[in-house]
Amino acid sequence: MRNKTQHTTCIQLLTMVVMFAVLSCTNTPPPTPKDLAKENLIPKPVSLTATGSSFAINDQTVIYLQGNTAELQQIGNYLAEKLKPATGFGMQVQATEEAPASGHFYLTLTGDKGQYGDEGYELSISEEQVKLSAPKPAGLFRGIQTIRQLLPAKIELGTPQEGPWEIATGTIRDYPGYAYRGAMLDVSRHFFQVDDVKRFIDLIATYKMNILHLHLADDQGWRIEIKSWPNLTLHGGQTQVGGGEGGYYTQEQYTDLVNYAQERYITIVPEIDMPGHTNAALSSYAELNCDGKATKLYTGTDVGFSTLCTKKEVVYVFIEDVIRELAALTPGPYIHVGGDESHVTALEDYIPFINRVQDIVQTHGKMMIGWDEVTEARLNPTSVAQYWAKAENAQKAVAQGAKVIISPAKKAYMDMQYDSTTQWGLHWAGYIEVDSGYIWNPATLVEGVTKENILGVEAPLWTETITNMEEIEYMVFPRLPGYAEIAWSAGPNDWEEYKVRLGQQKARFEAMDINYYPSDLVPWASQDTTKEVH
Repeated sequence: MRNKTQHTTCIQLLTMVVMFAVLSCTNTPPPTPKDLAKENLIPKPVSLTATGSSFAINDQTVIYLQGNTAELQQIGNYLAEKLKPATGFGMQVQATEEAPASGHFYLTLTGDKGQYGDEGYELSISEEQVKLSAPKPAGLFRGIQTIRQLLPAKIELGTPQEGPWEIATGTIRDYPGYAYRGAMLDVSRHFFQVDDVKRFIDLIATYKMNILHLHLADDQGWRIEIKSWPNLTLHGGQTQVGGGEGGYYTQEQYTDLVNYAQERYITIVPEIDMPGHTNAALSSYAELNCDGKATKLYTGTDVGFSTLCTKKEVVYVFIEDVIRELAALTPGPYIHVGGDESHVTALEDYIPFINRVQDIVQTHGKMMIGWDEVTEARLNPTSVAQYWAKAENAQKAVAQGAKVIISPAKKAYMDMQYDSTTQWGLHWAGYIEVDSGYIWNPATLVEGVTKENILGVEAPLWTETITNMEEIEYMVFPRLPGYAEIAWSAGPNDWEEYKVRLGQQKARFEAMDINYYPSDLVPWASQDTTKEVH
């Protein structure tokens, strides 16, 4: 009896030793209780269910992809590149045909759009796994932006930081309210290099925007190479507001920007403003002027003084060439033709001009967008009017069966000063503090223009007073996350609730090295994001 008891005791002791050894080797602490519902996501997701625990990323975590396509691999690599620097982990990306074991990310395409559309996603987080599923790759990319915000802000830093790297558990189901969610960057008044535009693309992608509208030509400079009319850039691109050296993008550089944006599921919408805002072109080619004389280059900020000679056939040859080359370089569905503030173009000349340009754009397989003045012409149902100034023009677009992009200057122009003390920007449309920029609903802004009539929302940044990336960021942040939420979440907007979430973005702005305006209206949260591992 004694020997049997000793034998049993030995077995029990041995079992305890083995279990202790296993636990010691895995060194896995119990999950930290976390409440997904208390995370400060922008844009706010459609639905969220919290389960009160957490998933921990460690040095063994792998990003698994269900499938082995180049596009999926690119998305997986993007996530890995966002997680590697701050965690210091390897974050391998691997294809798999089966759901992976515990401790990993799992990205999968469902193929069934349902309510999710092309950009929606479902993020299911348990203690064992982070599963991101979507009907389309774009949805996976949008879901990755949510994952970034569910991690500590220091995940955005470029050097190894102390963990833990935990994500609250639960399920997020999310999809956009509007198909078109954009920001505009004016590179004509002041020119910005390729790297600056890429930085801008990355910033808007963070908040699930999907459109970059590039204002490529204006009175002060022509910024895109047109091979059939080379003097547009050689002459018309050599200056900017204030007389600086200007610049332009070669077609190869523009293609690089298009590809960079596409990798982030952002469509570039190029704009060549016409018939007004055309002095750079008029200075480059004398024949575009009614008197046959080239104008002088312009470095001021006045508007409305220039026009193409709309009755000359050479003007349409010029436009045909420009649109043909630009359409060939632009995979997105839209070409923006401006059409605004053409004050010296008689209305009887303006209307047939827009009608003809609209047809040229369509001939090259694109849909025309124009500022709201284009509604004076006959819009095709596939054309789009961008409301910025006159509500009646938005109503005219709807009456013609055309869609509308909502960009009200008094609410959405990011070049407007926050208040009278703001160093950069203008205030002709008014001051736009952060609350004012958020508290409005596109679907109720203009009587008779409902959600069904609206293609989406865009926040433009004109650059008469903006000269570098630091100034761009100051005018764009913290307003841009609000515009992104208006376009994605589609209301209703609750400023008191939103400003708390926005205040929690402070550490993220700083980790991303964003130069933002610290509005007194926002309760900015103080967090340490710079504690490095030594």
